Amino acid sequence: MIIRLKDGSEKEYAQPMSVLDIAKDISEGLARNACAGQVNGETVDLRTIVSEDSDLNILTFNDDEGKLAFRHTASHVLAQAVKRLYPEAKLAIGPAIEEGFYYDFDMAPLTREDLDAIEKEMKKVIKENPPIERYELPREEAITFMKEKEEPYKVELIEDLPEDATISFYKQGDFTDLCAGPHLMSVKPIKAFKLTASSGAYWRGNENNKMLTRIYGTAYTKKADLEERLKYLEEIKLRDHNRLGRDMELFTTVDVIGQGLPLLLPKGAKIVQTLQRWIEDLEDNEWGYVRTKTPLMAKSDLYKISGHWDHYKDGMFVLGDEENDKEVLALRPMTCPFQYYCYKNTQKSYRDLPYRMSETSTLFRNEDSGEMHGLTRVRQFTISEGHLIIRPDQTNDELKGCLHLAQHCLSVLGVQDDVTYRLSKWDPNNKEKYLGDDEYWETTQDAIRNILIDQGVPFVEAEGEAAFYGPKIDIQAKNVYGKEDTMITIQLDCAIAENFDMYYIDQNGDKQRPYVIHRTSMGCYERTLAWLIEKYAGKFPTWLCPEQVRVLPISEKFADYAEEVNKELKKNGILSTVDNRSEKIGYKIREARLQKLPYMLVVGAQEQEAGKVSVRSRFAGDEGQKDLKDFIAAICEEIRTKEIRQEVEQ
Repeated sequence: MIIRLKDGSEKEYAQPMSVLDIAKDISEGLARNACAGQVNGETVDLRTIVSEDSDLNILTFNDDEGKLAFRHTASHVLAQAVKRLYPEAKLAIGPAIEEGFYYDFDMAPLTREDLDAIEKEMKKVIKENPPIERYELPREEAITFMKEKEEPYKVELIEDLPEDATISFYKQGDFTDLCAGPHLMSVKPIKAFKLTASSGAYWRGNENNKMLTRIYGTAYTKKADLEERLKYLEEIKLRDHNRLGRDMELFTTVDVIGQGLPLLLPKGAKIVQTLQRWIEDLEDNEWGYVRTKTPLMAKSDLYKISGHWDHYKDGMFVLGDEENDKEVLALRPMTCPFQYYCYKNTQKSYRDLPYRMSETSTLFRNEDSGEMHGLTRVRQFTISEGHLIIRPDQTNDELKGCLHLAQHCLSVLGVQDDVTYRLSKWDPNNKEKYLGDDEYWETTQDAIRNILIDQGVPFVEAEGEAAFYGPKIDIQAKNVYGKEDTMITIQLDCAIAENFDMYYIDQNGDKQRPYVIHRTSMGCYERTLAWLIEKYAGKFPTWLCPEQVRVLPISEKFADYAEEVNKELKKNGILSTVDNRSEKIGYKIREARLQKLPYMLVVGAQEQEAGKVSVRSRFAGDEGQKDLKDFIAAICEEIRTKEIRQEVEQ
């Protein structure tokens, strides 16, 4: 057989060979570092026998798929250690993930001390270096085996597999697990690992299932790489919006109010107000939108026309019962069906299109309680929502316009380099979830794909991520822990106009169906606030700061002058306060710095006599004395242009 290697060279063998043996034939060093293989593009175990002409790539820890195999083995070491220390714990799932691994167990919650004890046991397992063996069982034998081991979650997983599925197991000394692999040849290479956290997780992510205990960890081949990763994790904790946003008194949550219902405190509310006013002025004055304000709820009749009742009812808050109530209402999960009636209020001609409607929309979605997180996953939120009613011939230009508006917003916020783009497509294997036929979906997906290609935007494609009525551009960003969220979305809908009898009069006086673009310009305000907290570690650009300037009198003698300065700042629209406390000026400066304020104005005898202020900033440290009018002119220009100044170490 001929084996074609990644570098284009070929190896010829007279008999079948395992991936590992081929690696050894290439280089002993390569074999020592091998984690898995890729045969004809499929990631496989090093134990896999290759028996015919194939393309082969040997994967090491430097390859993404190699890392996954390495960390998957580490997750089995974790499970083996847990079963030794907690024999009654039941195994669920334990995959490798992008930056590490986790394993879910049916067991009591764990403390940091518990994790340390498990780590110690993991080191024992690695020192023992038990052989790792892979084997297969017929379906019924596999079920019986796991029942005998009293592992109900594994039994459920096997029963859900197709009848003809290959059911494989990995045995690691006194531990055996249901697993598709691949795994390392031994646990010995796992020299540097750490259990980083423990949390609750619903079995299969369903809040109706039992809450399990999830243990997170990470693993590397070198201790130095692990230490670098742990240092990074400590640093990002300082940026975690769920922690920092509370510390900065931007938002809070209260149990008696409910999960996913955060309270924006005065500082957080001011930032959102600033964002909202900017977006509304931008859309209305520069991008040709008209503004609507529609109800927060509607009768079920509306959602039945739109299709949400059939396709999205489980995600809605329904008020009433169709069997017992004459009128059933639901809080709105989106604004589109309301805005369609704003469009239909008067007859439109082809000259009136595009008709761009925008609204600052408060929406409600019945998210699973297990999905709630800070400001990024909530049950009530507000978005910069818009719907464009367009002629078919306007599709390309208007899709481009929506994309350019979104990119402009990202650029102003300073996050344009932190996003990725995704073409979210339908799932042709689950057609019942969607409106329209194959041709409809291929046509609309091609339209969006062509826009992204034409604009030179790199993107990935994802099946099953489309809305039920059409494909979309999703602009994605990751939080500090690497979890990806959709920040902005642009959706093409060529079907819904029929449901609502929406039309325009063409040049010949005939009725025609328009297309609809659903879009957000900046997305969800709550999620954007969380993103900005993490992006800037709370050190927001001046125009977004809820307190832009703090005036610091050196002593009580200069309190009146400080108030005069503050009055002048406020007159110019600057968000400022005075710290009149009888504290030393050094203490006031340190506290203002800890609160991440962009500017401090220190005033004393010299400043009062000269009508000046001493400026200290996050951007340049001590900037010296300046005329107050000059400082005001400079900061007003910084706010007007939404400049993002670079920070300096202080």
